[in-house]
Amino acid sequence: MRNSYTLGRIAGIEIGINWSVLALLALLMWTLASGVFPSTNPGLGDNAYFTMAVISSLGFFASILLHELGHALQARRDGMEIDGITLWLFGGVARFRGMFPTAGAEFRIAVAGPIVSLLLAGAFIGGAMAGLPEPADAVCAWLGFTNMALLIFNLLPALPLDGGRMLRAALWQWKGDLQSATRWAAGAGRVLAILMIVAGLALTVMEGGISGIWLAFIGWFLLQAASAEARYVSAPRTGLRAFVVREMMVTDPVTLSPAQTLGEVSDEVLWRSRHTAYPVVRDGVAVGLFRAAALEGVARRHWAGERVADHMEPLAAVPAVGPDDELPAAVAALQRTPLQRALVLDGERLVGLLTAGDVARALGITGEDAVPV
Repeated sequence: MRNSYTLGRIAGIEIGINWSVLALLALLMWTLASGVFPSTNPGLGDNAYFTMAVISSLGFFASILLHELGHALQARRDGMEIDGITLWLFGGVARFRGMFPTAGAEFRIAVAGPIVSLLLAGAFIGGAMAGLPEPADAVCAWLGFTNMALLIFNLLPALPLDGGRMLRAALWQWKGDLQSATRWAAGAGRVLAILMIVAGLALTVMEGGISGIWLAFIGWFLLQAASAEARYVSAPRTGLRAFVVREMMVTDPVTLSPAQTLGEVSDEVLWRSRHTAYPVVRDGVAVGLFRAAALEGVARRHWAGERVADHMEPLAAVPAVGPDDELPAAVAALQRTPLQRALVLDGERLVGLLTAGDVARALGITGEDAVPV
């Protein structure tokens, strides 16, 4: 899912919206202003209902954005690169580059979003119980209920929902087999999707209205997404040996010098290229890998005196491959550490950088986390 409009960046992560959000936003506002709030809080007047609907609708999408930021920030802590977050018809998509490095990382990333939703639900419900004026009380109650519903739905153990990712991570950890874990979790996703489609169609026939159609539409989306997850595990087995490293590596990566200060890295490099890690070279010879997250562990006042060499991963700790290595060997190297990248060396000289994202894109694999609502 790609952006139609870019809204800006939060914590360095690009935030965008798809055009479908505008249609859903208008529908949600109309439903709240004309049906929900007049029913739950009669006698407040049309202007009050419209204002409540606008605030609630914007709060709803802000809640989804915070949910996705929970996923994205945890993914970045686990060494994954983030392409951005897109809000769209079914909620939000945090786009990760590459594959989850470990079962533990996938579980932590999956659970981060529901934790945010739980905190939001608690905060809004607490606000609704705090004796606020009636319009504010109604908005808080609706947002609290909505975040709780989002939390419960996302915890269902079926891919691509967060609960399904948690299930896959647990099976992956237990069995040690990502392919088998994905098949089980995707199968649960298909079952849930089919039940939702059947229930939605039955509801439409018996009661009419759009709620049944919406439920069936969400089920259809889940079915497609679960099938895509299943294809995720079959792609590497069919196409991995068709590639060598030089066909997918970044041939001119942004590099650092071990003598650069952290202040110079922040001022001269990070503002131009927001990567999570950079090869470190001296006279063309690779000496290590610097993770941007290392800056977080050093107080800003010390950046002028601390150098890259003091905070980089040494060469011995970084996977290294040759430009003519076949991808099975490269993937094995990438999986040995959580760095999600390997230096491509010709002898001792750096000739490129290979990331898990490069492998995933070559094989047609996406790392999107879609959260329907």
